[in-house]
Amino acid sequence: MSTIRVLGAGVAGLCVATELVARGVEVELVDPAGNPGPEACSWWAGGMLAPFCEYESAEDTVLRLGQQAKHWWSRYTRVTEAGTLVVAHRRDHADLRRFASRTERFHKVDAAGMRKLEPDLYGFEHGLFFESEAHLDPRKALADLSRHLAGNGVGICREPSATTADQTIDCRGFSARDALADLRGVKGEMLVLRAPDVSLTRPIRLLHPRIPLYVVPRGQGVYMLGATMIESADRKRITARSMLELLSAAYALNPAFGEAEVLEIGVDVRPAFPDNLPRVRRVGSTIHANGLYRHGFLLAPALASAVAELAINHIQTEFADDCLAER
Repeated sequence: MSTIRVLGAGVAGLCVATELVARGVEVELVDPAGNPGPEACSWWAGGMLAPFCEYESAEDTVLRLGQQAKHWWSRYTRVTEAGTLVVAHRRDHADLRRFASRTERFHKVDAAGMRKLEPDLYGFEHGLFFESEAHLDPRKALADLSRHLAGNGVGICREPSATTADQTIDCRGFSARDALADLRGVKGEMLVLRAPDVSLTRPIRLLHPRIPLYVVPRGQGVYMLGATMIESADRKRITARSMLELLSAAYALNPAFGEAEVLEIGVDVRPAFPDNLPRVRRVGSTIHANGLYRHGFLLAPALASAVAELAINHIQTEFADDCLAER
């Protein structure tokens, strides 16, 4: 049986390995960091499976292929199907109307409707409810995929084995910039808060003049708050401006967030191509799968399927890219 070596155990690498194993391929999964942790971009993701909301600023591909994610992930981890609620302050209602004009599969809710959905939201008169959307806990999802693979005999090796692989799938994210000349970094900053006096049951997106902000419940009073999108490959520290805007957004949703405990401050660099869509590129015996941008958990299953089709059946999907990958 042929062996395929997958480089990188973030969300892309884990999904690719899982898809290959499901198709009967022998896989070797390699990541110098070992199991997924804070050094991985996907560790700091929001985990929103929200293709309709993302369609507001994304291509048709994101909407169409993103709708597959909920079903794919539900086979391996817990997916919460509670929808997404999009809100805006009164001064930003024009942004809410514009958001509605660019999306679909929602219904409008007034203040009374929002109180039924989220009693702990304050001061919002209008919103958009995307009932069919879902979310997951990224860290649990990564751990669940790792356990699933281990149960199928695929552990995460820190170094490649001496065995020669028939093909290599490079899923190293931004670390693959040494091989992908047009890959760029997009900085994301986020906070993990504990606010036991706030009870939210679904992701809340607050429209903001500069950046889209969201709050995602993690359970037991813990929330992921994010995230900025800055054209920068710097992943060292959060900026004071971003910290202020993130905390102000949380306070605007419910003043009780003002008493929240800041558990973690995260900074990552998302890998992106010029059009912010993923690419699957074959160069010799290596297939590069990269460019998930801010759609990691949403598009990773579709990316994994595209890789499997190319690696096993030699079929190019819409993610296939014939551009030269090497400098």
